[in-house]
Amino acid sequence: MTNFAKLTATINDMETKNRKLKPLAGMNLNELREVTAGLGMPKFVATQLAEWIYAKRVTTFDEMRNISKANKELLANQYCVGLYGPQSAQASEDGTVKYLFDAGGDKAIESVYIPEDDRATLCISSQKGCRMNCYFCMTGRQGFHGNLTANQIINQVLSVPQTQQLTNVVFMGMGEPLDNLDNVLKVIEILTAPWGLAWSPKRITVSTVGVKNALKVLCETTSVHIAVSVHNAIEDERSQLMPIENAYHIKEVMDLLGKYDFAHQRRLSVEYIMWQWFNDDIKHAEALREILPNEHVRVNLIRYHMIPGAAKLRTSSDERMAYFRDYLNSKGITCTIRRSRGEDISAACGMLAGKVKDAEKDEDKKNKKKSQQQ
Repeated sequence: MTNFAKLTATINDMETKNRKLKPLAGMNLNELREVTAGLGMPKFVATQLAEWIYAKRVTTFDEMRNISKANKELLANQYCVGLYGPQSAQASEDGTVKYLFDAGGDKAIESVYIPEDDRATLCISSQKGCRMNCYFCMTGRQGFHGNLTANQIINQVLSVPQTQQLTNVVFMGMGEPLDNLDNVLKVIEILTAPWGLAWSPKRITVSTVGVKNALKVLCETTSVHIAVSVHNAIEDERSQLMPIENAYHIKEVMDLLGKYDFAHQRRLSVEYIMWQWFNDDIKHAEALREILPNEHVRVNLIRYHMIPGAAKLRTSSDERMAYFRDYLNSKGITCTIRRSRGEDISAACGMLAGKVKDAEKDEDKKNKKKSQQQ
């Protein structure tokens, strides 16, 4: 057996073993204390583990220099650190990078790194697919294949190459974050706790289509920014595109949000994809203005990115988007047109589908065919 083959076999053996072990990344401090107590270790070892995993992003117990060899061996028998890098990446011409992570069960999820001036934002996923089934979203068309664990969510933040440079995290990737509330709340705790990454909640935004009951919990237990995907404020029209409207009317969702303080330490924004002749006229601008709970809400207009199977929708023109924006601004509503990022690698809003691997396979096939022809 060659040295390369031996190395590959060793790596495969390690991955097989790790899959049988319970990951520590994704646990909060209380859970880490339960782990160490169960193994007969001093209480302070849990704090040491949290520092090594969340502050220093180590991937093995061997790297934890202030933990005894005996304790590391005890840990390694039942647990693994649980941090693993992306399977592949695609870079956009605008600097955006889309990463593909293994999500188990032969499924994959995507995260998108978006650098801009002094900000470095990571858009992370919370589910394998999505059960919201929005007509215009590629993720929803993949169906729902399960919630991501806290480990799978936080791993996206801790394992991208730019992890130490990140300034912001947005839960705007694959899935509806509030449909996986418990794990999302645990990750927010890890991101903000002193024993975790110690981030300000102002560095985190959670996007939702309006899962009202879970949204209430999020508002009352965290101080993160919230973004609501509205896209159409007229009830019967919204329900045609977003089935969630039949369960939670967007007007009721916005009324709920109006009870919380979004004027000072946290921000409430509205996401509004614009479709030509469907939701981009003054009637729809006025309908949107009427459901906003106060003047502190920010409206982000988003260009529609075409996806297969949604032929009846067309992107609004720049002129109509500008007219819509200017109308809302004239009414005292802060409204901007969001610059699209990563469209050339299917990383823009509504385009994530866990398909980076497939795209690379297609490219490999093309290159192989070309070489055979030569």
